[in-house]
Amino acid sequence: MSANLQRTPLAGTGEDFSSPVVSYPSYVGGQDVPGDRWVYVLDSGALMDDVFGSLTLKRKLERGEVIPDVLPASVVGRVARADRDTVQKSLEAASDAAARWARFPLEVRLDEMGALLHRSIADHAADIVDVLVQEGHPLALARWQVSGMLHGVSPETISFYRSQMVQEYPHGSRRLLVRRCADGVVCLNPPHNAPLSSAMLGATSLMAGNALVVRAPRSAPLGVMFAMREVVRPVLDKLGAPPGTLNVVCGEPAPMLAAWLKSPLVNDVLYFGDSDRGLDFQNRCVQAGKKPILELAGNDAVVVWKDADLELAAEALTESFFGSGQLCMVPNQVLVHPAVADELLHTLVRHIGHIRPGLAREEDVLLSPVLRNEKFFDCLADAKGKGAEVVCGGHAMQADETRDAAGMFLEPTVVLVHGLDQAREVQAVRHETFFPLLPVIVPDPAPDSVLLEQFTAFVNSNAYGLRNSVWAQDPDVVAHFVEEIRQGGLLKVNDSHLGFLPFLPSHGGTGLTGGVFGEANYPILRTSHLQGVSIANGIRPRAAVFGT
Repeated sequence: MSANLQRTPLAGTGEDFSSPVVSYPSYVGGQDVPGDRWVYVLDSGALMDDVFGSLTLKRKLERGEVIPDVLPASVVGRVARADRDTVQKSLEAASDAAARWARFPLEVRLDEMGALLHRSIADHAADIVDVLVQEGHPLALARWQVSGMLHGVSPETISFYRSQMVQEYPHGSRRLLVRRCADGVVCLNPPHNAPLSSAMLGATSLMAGNALVVRAPRSAPLGVMFAMREVVRPVLDKLGAPPGTLNVVCGEPAPMLAAWLKSPLVNDVLYFGDSDRGLDFQNRCVQAGKKPILELAGNDAVVVWKDADLELAAEALTESFFGSGQLCMVPNQVLVHPAVADELLHTLVRHIGHIRPGLAREEDVLLSPVLRNEKFFDCLADAKGKGAEVVCGGHAMQADETRDAAGMFLEPTVVLVHGLDQAREVQAVRHETFFPLLPVIVPDPAPDSVLLEQFTAFVNSNAYGLRNSVWAQDPDVVAHFVEEIRQGGLLKVNDSHLGFLPFLPSHGGTGLTGGVFGEANYPILRTSHLQGVSIANGIRPRAAVFGT
């Protein structure tokens, strides 16, 4: 554990544990709010060693059924569960702070905050990685998430935000402004699979002048609490932000979301989750007069043209299996030119051989445990039943890669789907899978001009729209795909599918990914609204109406 993540004594409950843990109460209105119920956080390595025993201990601790003399090292922290009154107070604190924080100059909220937040993330990078690994993120992917946080507030990205937040135009004796104004109180519901990094993404809504209420999910609350309290809060304190600008509470999603929708104090809800629940929540938001900002599922497509660098394309396709596919932004399906399909598959299988399971803290591990794998086997059976061929994988395994039906890991699996016409009948093509199963679709041979149109139409007809990638060398082919692929929040050409970049969005998309308001998601922009302003001097109103 890094220097800033010291295990601190449990306090406030009368418990006498001689093995201290990291302990976070709720954070509301600039104050700690203790609770009488706690969510206990277990190290991911302990879960792998003894799933049943570890989860049994967690349940007993949270129910108050056992108070051991010494907590085992497998318990790395605890977070207070917020009651209904604490949730309400978090909204009141945010509402009280929002107008005052929005009055801070944009130079402070955006430029100074961006620079300070970038420094704070860099200073806490090792600690963030530690927390992510404790939550079960493989070490390499924990570092990747930190790189995304840094790009999200890099000087280049902040300069883009500034260009979008206000623009001024002289017009005779008038000054005309087009600016973005904060919506007010933003509530953030991060996902269970990547709560820390998602909370950090949502924290950029503060730069618009919003106040923020974050729900730390019960499944993984420690990282959200750490990031908000140890990384973001000191930045706000240094800027003199009013208490209540940031609030963090842990609780069940359903009652907290219901409280947010019911409250007249809430303006926006940034919701991460699956598409079915997310689209239902979108409708509830609109009915309640709230702005829904959705980050839902992805089902990303990768196009590999006949002149692609197949070695690099195959390397990028292995990103599909990072975290065992339990990331919304990994490649989920591949369209390959029939002339190079066999060579691509051969190269891909060779690259997959370097992707291994193991403990999250191990340096070269990229696969994560899949605790419930029945959907994987159902999806694989569906693909095989519809004519797909298994190229590699298809089994559960232990951490040492021994095939075992009771194993916690799944082999990286590639299935070959013949033809475009019926491809979307295959469940693994039609919907996000969220496990390590990658369909490679090979269309029937046709002239390149026909295939270009087929590939473009197939990508654009995807019901989801997070990221898409293209691998091609011919400038005309590249230009065609860049011009014609409009669906999705991000398009990358001859590049890593997962890698983060300055200026460009890391999240957001269209269709089932972002709902009816979906687009590339810059929270600072999505949680603000456009306003036009005219500042005149010596203008005669009647002349302004009739003299033009």
